[in-house]
Amino acid sequence: MTYPPPNDPYAQGQPPYGGQPPYGAPGYGPAPVTGYASWLQRVGAYLIDGLVSAPFGILASIFGMSTDDVTGLKTPNAMYYVFLLLGFVVSGYNRWYLAGTTGQSWGKKALGIRLVDANTGQAIGGFKAFGRDICHIVDAIICYIGFLFPLWDQKKQTLADKIVSTVVVK
Repeated sequence: MTYPPPNDPYAQGQPPYGGQPPYGAPGYGPAPVTGYASWLQRVGAYLIDGLVSAPFGILASIFGMSTDDVTGLKTPNAMYYVFLLLGFVVSGYNRWYLAGTTGQSWGKKALGIRLVDANTGQAIGGFKAFGRDICHIVDAIICYIGFLFPLWDQKKQTLADKIVSTVVVK
């Protein structure tokens, strides 16, 4: 009587049909936060973003005003509204689209900081970036003290950041 050779323990391979394969490795978590941006970095980025849209207001006031022949008063003409609309579009693209999709407006990119979701560490999206700007009204309504919160807050957040759960990181 012959017996089959013993099974090689190193050649087990896949479990037999109907068996459950082993679990895979866990997924990656959010990227680690390297540190929160300082208040001066945030202010600098805001000023750079303001410099991007300021020329449109200047051009509107120079080329968009007409002097009334009868009263001598300056009144806005069509170019005034065109320049203001262009400034609004450029500012919206910079602050809502770019900051929402990449986490960096032009000012934030120049200073090496990013706007991210406080819970996931990912970019927040355009609608949340727009909502954050609307929530800055809360920062301003209490004598602009909300804008100073990053000076003493542990996560360096303004009140608007707390409302929409965002942080600005290096």
